[in-house]
Amino acid sequence: MTRPSTHIWRLLKWGRTLAKHGALRGIEHDPNTPQPVKRLTRIARFGTVQPRNPDYAAAFQAIGPAAIKLGQSLATRPDLVGEEAARNLLTLQDDLPPVPFAAIRAEIARSFEAPVEALFSEIDPVPVGSASIAQVHRAVTSDGKQVAVKVLRPGIRERFARDISTYEWAAAHLEALGGEAARLRPRLTIANFKRWTNRELDLRREAASASELAEGMRGFEGYCIPSIDWDRTNGKVMTIEWIDGIKISDTEALKAAGHDLPALASRLVLAFLTQAISAGFFHADMHQGNLFVRPDGAIVAIDFGIMGRIDRRARQWLAEILYGLTTGNYQRVAEIHFEAQYVPSYHSVDEFATALRAVGEPMRGKPVSELSVGMMLDGLFAITRDFDMQTQPHLLLLQKTMVMVEGIATQLHPEINMWDVSAPYVRSWIRDELGPEAALADRIRTDVQTLLRLPALVRRIEEMFPPRGGAPEQPPLPEIRLMWDQRELWPLRLLGYAVAALAGAALVWAALAAGWLG
Repeated sequence: MTRPSTHIWRLLKWGRTLAKHGALRGIEHDPNTPQPVKRLTRIARFGTVQPRNPDYAAAFQAIGPAAIKLGQSLATRPDLVGEEAARNLLTLQDDLPPVPFAAIRAEIARSFEAPVEALFSEIDPVPVGSASIAQVHRAVTSDGKQVAVKVLRPGIRERFARDISTYEWAAAHLEALGGEAARLRPRLTIANFKRWTNRELDLRREAASASELAEGMRGFEGYCIPSIDWDRTNGKVMTIEWIDGIKISDTEALKAAGHDLPALASRLVLAFLTQAISAGFFHADMHQGNLFVRPDGAIVAIDFGIMGRIDRRARQWLAEILYGLTTGNYQRVAEIHFEAQYVPSYHSVDEFATALRAVGEPMRGKPVSELSVGMMLDGLFAITRDFDMQTQPHLLLLQKTMVMVEGIATQLHPEINMWDVSAPYVRSWIRDELGPEAALADRIRTDVQTLLRLPALVRRIEEMFPPRGGAPEQPPLPEIRLMWDQRELWPLRLLGYAVAALAGAALVWAALAAGWLG
């Protein structure tokens, strides 16, 4: 177990790096920051020269791989780090100097327990990408297929485990301070971060995510997922189909290739909604470097380390919230927040509806170029504190992805209206999923499932209450505390010390009485 002094030393060292980039200024000046945290920030920044404009992304980049991933996670938490920091962290580039190819080659051979030549006829030693967790090389398999090979950095799992243990320790102490720190649930943020990174650190999980997303998007035209080479994939190596295409951020190259940019923008938005609302499983890292456009116009996604999942009930709430905001039905949006228990019941539904109106109405009637999902989310975060809304991690990841998608869609087509593109899809989904026919089908399906469970329920009841006869029921046995249970030894030790002390005192008294010590 790591000692508290080790955690504190790491935090101070990281704090110095944050201070040098001006990234502690916002924490120190925020009125909601607990006083002990402010004191630690003052210690960390003592003697440093801070820039005028804080650069949070550069600070996390300088700290190292785990911090880069943590920074990307915190970009979903403007309520926790502030809107300015969250926007800056969205620019965080997961790009590090590459590991020497000899180490990568050795890692491939060690993980497969086979020579590299048995798997690949050719591997380009120059990586096409080098991120905090893994790097990617272009290769040709032994049977002639063009592939991308993603390999974990050697020792990265151990380094992440060490750093995350300190994040957990710090989050637990921060939440224990109560007040605003407890409402923001930093421990839950780190727990989700740990779950995401553990998934990224097992490339079999990433391969499975790609396979599941491909299955879910099979009927969606113009959006593709590369196929996995399972024979050349394990926990530390993932081999995936090579994609020839133009980065979706390169609008000039897309125009030169004759692609319809407004159509690409609309298709990207609808692909995201299909994943999030219809399937409940979405690519949560849709930044510009992870999306390509093939010569045939299809959008291809890569890098499936961060995926989001939403259950069916939450998807229904989400669809109704989006539709309510687009149509101005703030009362229904407020009711959903209370039904979902996002807002505590001691608040007023009507007051919350009015607060939502204050967020939504300023955007109604504005020209298309001024409408923004990001603006709406900023407004929603501003009212969460007033209504004691606790963090909903699955929605935060979704919101971050929505902002990413909007940014790319706007770059492709500056006049796109996210609401106009989204509303018909959401309206259709609500009609199909929440309309009378869907409600009746749900009721029939639920009742049939209940009936099918009845035989098993009867069997379990019979097992709990068996018929009389056979061996007699044994009487309950008393609980006996075992003396070697370390937690229970201290009373015995106290008793032993007391007996020893009394025996010693009696012996001294007897010796004095007999004149032995005289």
